Amino acid sequence: MDDVMRNPLASEKISKLVTRFTIPAIISMVVSSLYNIVDQIFIGQGVGLLGNEATNIAFPITTIGAAFFLTLGIGGASNYNLRAGEGRSEEAKYFAGNSMAALVLVGAILLVVIELFLDPLLHLFGSTQEAMELSRQYAGITAIGLPFWSLQIGGNHMVRADRSPKYSMLCMLVGAIINIILDPIFIFKCGWGIKGAAWATVIGQMAACFMVVVYFAGFSRMKLKKKHFRIAAKNIKMIIGLGMASGINQIALALVQIVMNNVLRKYGAESVYGADIPLAVVGIVAKVNMVFFAIAIGLTQGCQPIFGFNYGAKLYSRVRETYRTAAKAAIIVGIIFFACFQIFPRVIISWFGGGSEEYYHFAELYFRIFMLLTFINGIQPMSSGFFSSIGKAKLGMIVSLTRQVIFLIPLAIIFPIYLGIEGVVYSGPISDAAAAVLTIVFVVRECRIMKEAERVSAGT
Repeated sequence: MDDVMRNPLASEKISKLVTRFTIPAIISMVVSSLYNIVDQIFIGQGVGLLGNEATNIAFPITTIGAAFFLTLGIGGASNYNLRAGEGRSEEAKYFAGNSMAALVLVGAILLVVIELFLDPLLHLFGSTQEAMELSRQYAGITAIGLPFWSLQIGGNHMVRADRSPKYSMLCMLVGAIINIILDPIFIFKCGWGIKGAAWATVIGQMAACFMVVVYFAGFSRMKLKKKHFRIAAKNIKMIIGLGMASGINQIALALVQIVMNNVLRKYGAESVYGADIPLAVVGIVAKVNMVFFAIAIGLTQGCQPIFGFNYGAKLYSRVRETYRTAAKAAIIVGIIFFACFQIFPRVIISWFGGGSEEYYHFAELYFRIFMLLTFINGIQPMSSGFFSSIGKAKLGMIVSLTRQVIFLIPLAIIFPIYLGIEGVVYSGPISDAAAAVLTIVFVVRECRIMKEAERVSAGT
């Protein structure tokens, strides 16, 4: 136990730990979201409305890939942190090694599956005939980056678990900077259009992946050996168990995207906007909202080592204090984004290219109503990550499913039957409110359980 208490995660001031771990994690996540944001801006300016629509249609591929990579990355890091907090450092290394080996394997499998079934997938994702060719070009190229992106996303969690949050941030920065530099060169100067944006993304992912490999080859504290990378079914099962909440959250997001695209295509065609405008606008809003969720997810990912280590060491008061600190930050950030979405929707949408008055009208409507409860939305993904970090994978999974699957999808299907395209818009704040209430109930209950455990421990 003395070795455990000497670890800064168990002894350093919580506010200082949260700041040190979350800022690099937030920067990493925001930078990661910039891959899609930057592509969208340059595509909107260089290709136009159909280009924006095409990236929205292809986006579920990115989300599905993220689901697998976050499951393995977060699950591996959570198991590593819990074992390290319990003083079982050698056992912890096997979870780290197995996680990274599985990441590479899954990335390669996804690449093959997507390339083989690209057209059927794009039809399923809601592509219109007009945007099909551009969707095919963008998705077909970005799929090539999946094996590299697997280590960039999942491997970065292991870098943070190894107490190197700044290096993790650097990996993401390098990839994003390369992407930003190459986007205008490939799209405009080389004249490659949407293909140029896709290749810029892939090359950035390759660079970030290389940096993760370099870290574990020579700079990591955990000193992994060849034996740690031999995949064992029992380890993978435990990794998936703790990472599943984050993975399901992404799968749910992909499912929402697919359902929304198809609903928007159907009811948009029956409205004054047509099918292409809603599909383009919703894709843009989703990418912008990714920046907000990147901050919320970065908060919980940065706190993950603090949650897991202190929970494993039975320092429950530190776990609760960490959650309170992160939750306050998530709400403050949510209020800032809420104000931007309500006050500047036309300015934001104009960054991604121009359009008709109907285009701007639908964008303002969607920003102001669908995103109405942005100020509280950061609590749900943060709480999902919190439960996974302390080994409560089922709770984390339930929290992940509340907004997107349990509430949003049914409402987005039912409301348009009676309200048309505006029914989709109003489904957002209602599902957000229901999910927030349920999440808060679960968190309060878990905090009470930890307090009771402390009371029993103090009485023995």
